[in-house]
Amino acid sequence: MENLLLFIRSLTDFSDEAWIYLQPALRLQEYRKNEVLLKEGDICDKLFYIEKGYCKSYCMIEAEKKNIGFFFEDEIATDIQSFGCGHPSALNIVACEPLAVVIFDKKKLFEASSQHIEIERLGRNCIRQFASKQAEFANMAKLYKPQERLDFLESQFPEMVQRVPLTQLASFLGVARETLSRIRRRRTHY
Repeated sequence: MENLLLFIRSLTDFSDEAWIYLQPALRLQEYRKNEVLLKEGDICDKLFYIEKGYCKSYCMIEAEKKNIGFFFEDEIATDIQSFGCGHPSALNIVACEPLAVVIFDKKKLFEASSQHIEIERLGRNCIRQFASKQAEFANMAKLYKPQERLDFLESQFPEMVQRVPLTQLASFLGVARETLSRIRRRRTHY
């Protein structure tokens, strides 16, 4: 859990005392490739800090899987809307490779945050960071053409382009796999 503590301290000032108060809300969990962390229709009551591996969130639209996001080491994965409001999730979150996570239990996290202001501040900063990344992706999808979306990912999230299979990346970018292949081929000729 040392990586988690370093991650937390990169977001906010966090004392050793706060770390002790946070411990009851945390638990380590491993998932196999393709194992589900969150199923559509369930209420999301967890934050998943990615220690090793990566996972994706997706939803089904007209019987087709639409990739919404990818979460890598030192990131938090969740359905922020379901977590925040307690509504059933519209998303699935699944491991894309063997995955090691630290799970933040919502109920225990809220109990700890009521006992220690630094934990409450940590929660706000985690949500802010998560929401900021989601907003970046939403703006990318709305404002950029497919070529520009790929350029944006390569410059801002190179790990995603390197690790995510082409078909899944195409779904995330909102283009057919063939279109993404064509864009990439064109670029190598210039």
